[in-house]
Amino acid sequence: MRHGIRPVSRPVAFRDRASGFQPLTRSTIESRHTVEWEDGATYPVVDVEISSAGHPFLTGTSRLVDSAGRVERFERRHGTAAARR
Repeated sequence: MRHGIRPVSRPVAFRDRASGFQPLTRSTIESRHTVEWEDGATYPVVDVEISSAGHPFLTGTSRLVDSAGRVERFERRHGTAAARR
């Protein structure tokens, strides 16, 4: 097997932008931003949109989607199908 072809794995913090949850795990991802961890060391940090701490399916919370309001706004903007005929 050839040496030096695998990327270097190191500790990286992944920060959930919605909930503020940030686990420290090993990854090969590159990041310019850093964060100081609880142990005093500085680690690269990657911001993610959603994680297991904030995902509605995993937390058991759901969001109410106002589909009727969206349909009415669309019809006001673009007219109804019956009005176009």
